[in-house]
Amino acid sequence: VQLQASGGGLVQAGDSLRLSCAASGLPFSSYAMGWFRQAPGKEREFVAAIGRSSSTYYADSVKGRFTISRDNAKRTVYLQMNSLTPEDTALYYCAAHDSPHLRVTMRGYDYWGQGTLVTVSS
Repeated sequence: VQLQASGGGLVQAGDSLRLSCAASGLPFSSYAMGWFRQAPGKEREFVAAIGRSSSTYYADSVKGRFTISRDNAKRTVYLQMNSLTPEDTALYYCAAHDSPHLRVTMRGYDYWGQGTLVTVSS
């Protein structure tokens, strides 16, 4: 199983960015996906999750600004991030699990990608 995250970069506050996570080696449509992030000196935290049927759930800190989506044909999950702030600066990870329920904790996920760095300047 491989999860390849991409799309990170350096942007200014207020800008938008779209992250992608391409999955291989697993039946993608049968897996729920999630995004987590880890800022320097902080623990990894939940950002957003999307279920098999495309139900979604967001952390309060990103609700209304971030949108998670999936394209099963492309075996890819996306994270559209709008109105970025310096507090969104972090290494963003995608993850996968095969439970029918959305999960918001790290231990609920079976597979992890390598992370893509998002830096938001003020």
